[in-house]
Amino acid sequence: MLPASIQITGELLSAAEVQDICESLKEDSVRLLSVRGCQLSDRDFGRICRSVAESRSLAQLNLNLGIVSSISRTRHLADALKTNRSLQTLFLHGSPLLDAGLVTLNSALSTHPALVCLDLGDCMLGDEALGLICGMLPPDGAKSGLRELTLSANPGISSKGWARLSIAVAHSSQLRVLNLDYNPLGDQIAGMLAVAVASSRTLEVLDLEGTGLTNQSAQVFLDMVENYPTSLRVLVLAENDISPELQQQICDLLSEGEDDDDREPPPLQPGPASSSALLPIRDKYQPIRDKYQPIRDKYQPPAWLPHSNSSPQMVLLTSGLGESLLDETEM
Repeated sequence: MLPASIQITGELLSAAEVQDICESLKEDSVRLLSVRGCQLSDRDFGRICRSVAESRSLAQLNLNLGIVSSISRTRHLADALKTNRSLQTLFLHGSPLLDAGLVTLNSALSTHPALVCLDLGDCMLGDEALGLICGMLPPDGAKSGLRELTLSANPGISSKGWARLSIAVAHSSQLRVLNLDYNPLGDQIAGMLAVAVASSRTLEVLDLEGTGLTNQSAQVFLDMVENYPTSLRVLVLAENDISPELQQQICDLLSEGEDDDDREPPPLQPGPASSSALLPIRDKYQPIRDKYQPIRDKYQPPAWLPHSNSSPQMVLLTSGLGESLLDETEM
């Protein structure tokens, strides 16, 4: 029997539903578990975490929108991640983790053998947490690390913290997608990120929507893509004080880069789920309307929004590696 997906949004989970979820996880019958915005007791959250620890099939876990709401729940999740070996994508967007929560999770996250995609958007993080996250972006040849990182809407991070992230991105041997939208970055931080992008051999998608940029930042990025080789394919500059003309120029140049047959693709480091079909998408948090359904004999793929390579000026605001990763890891 092929693993299925369980997707529930904004519901009050009964004890019976939690029991069904736990049994399915323990039976290795679930590849994707999403309980975004659901309500459940601390006891039931602990039960799910213990089942996640035992699961050998779970590849994606979505705990967005306040599920990990206390330090005790953070500890439950950390304990689960220390034992689990299958998880590749973890969504914690909208969880009030604070720096203390990242300190609790850090060891489990940084040593997990399969984790390649992490969403920590709107988690009330600061510089201490960002320093730990930089450790998940190891330099060339050190070890495998994250391929997709979302840090949207964490205004507590200072310019010093963003500068540190820029250095880590410049030397990361794995990172392909970086989502920093709705952080108050400004032109100075954007300039640092431009240098990081120019140095990176792997970064393909950078989302800077709503980050307080002006034409000054756009001109720097334009100069970069016009005059220097880069792996970048998608740059999101919407909701900034940037002229449409500059945005279009950058878009056109990135489109030309996609057609450059002479460009060498960045080498992939060996590791779990090293896929050339990585999709640079992340969840827009559109309500998923399907209630929990009993596990079926046939795998039900997650409802990912399609990403169109023909529109490089756009990035779907989603997070995760998408169906391709799940399909590729099917045993």
